[in-house]
Amino acid sequence: MDAATARSLTSPQGRALVDSLPPYDEKQSLAWGQTMRGDGVDPALVAAVLTQSRLRADARVKFGDFAAGMLLTQDGLEQATRLAVAARHGARFRDAGVTRIADLTCGIGADAMALCALGLTVTAVERDEATALLADHNLRHWPDAQVVHADSMEVAAHLDVDGFFADPARRNARGRRHHPKDYSPALDDVLALRSVHAAVGVKVGPAIPHEAIPNDVEAEWVSVDGTVVEAALWCGPLADVAGHAALVMRDGGAHRLTGSTERAPAGELGEFLFEPDGAVIRAGLIGEVAAATGTHLMDPSIAYLTGGATVDSPFVRGWRVLETAPLHAKVIAAALRTRDVGTVDIKKRGVDITPEQLRPKLKLRGSQRVTLFLTRVGDKRLAIIAEPL
Repeated sequence: MDAATARSLTSPQGRALVDSLPPYDEKQSLAWGQTMRGDGVDPALVAAVLTQSRLRADARVKFGDFAAGMLLTQDGLEQATRLAVAARHGARFRDAGVTRIADLTCGIGADAMALCALGLTVTAVERDEATALLADHNLRHWPDAQVVHADSMEVAAHLDVDGFFADPARRNARGRRHHPKDYSPALDDVLALRSVHAAVGVKVGPAIPHEAIPNDVEAEWVSVDGTVVEAALWCGPLADVAGHAALVMRDGGAHRLTGSTERAPAGELGEFLFEPDGAVIRAGLIGEVAAATGTHLMDPSIAYLTGGATVDSPFVRGWRVLETAPLHAKVIAAALRTRDVGTVDIKKRGVDITPEQLRPKLKLRGSQRVTLFLTRVGDKRLAIIAEPL
């Protein structure tokens, strides 16, 4: 989006048009566009308004009812923090006694909104003019929020704040950028701001290499309803404890795990199979879960745990093992037919076959549903038929 489009959207006419549309319906969007153009609305603004309608519908997953009043960009929505997670970001600053925060790469303002909602004073910095205009709109309800159109690395040291938060861009025209030196701004440049204020928080990609994380910060990976949504580095008073942590948010609850990243022991496949939450896996805390639940890895290099008893833990999902078979389509299909299986949920780790490759070869007709794990134990490629606990 260019700045001219953003100015049109944030104008009284643009806001009124976006707010006047009913909930997004792809089948109706063409008719809505024709109506607006028939009323004399500039075609460029019509296109922008229809895009906002679609983005607001998509944004409800992250922002709930707040989405109905926001203006968004596609990239900004994809990188924006979910409000439930952003609220936890804000709580770290509040609990550490930091009251004036610079959101150095504010994007469309999701984290800044959560910070303001906790009563904190926020200076939101955004380098892209169009995005800054939208962020200013999204923060309009909070008088203690100020949006600054500038390069955050040029102005950070001069801002009247006592802590920094940053969510560096991790995409370019070629896709995601996983290495911290390729972030914009680079992770090292953001962490260097600790010489200005010790309270620095940085949202990073969940795939960040562990060796790129300084030893004196807390690195926390977060999952929401089973999907890993982010990792963040917390410095100085914002850190609970240096090291790795996993935060699992599910069904309205939040569960946190810290500890050693030592690998869990491996052993024989037991009666039950357990899959650690993705945040636990990314954080390297499988060994902690294994020790707490009395389980072990079924292969030293595969992130599946196993044991002889059920486990009650928010950090794993469990299945009862029904049968194992060599990883050959005909053998698996025969075993599933014997069990009257018509539907399989396929999971895989450590093998190169994909569910899309295998599924049509199974030719299932039955009435039962099971989970099929495609994995490896030592040199053996294995299929595990299991039922969820």
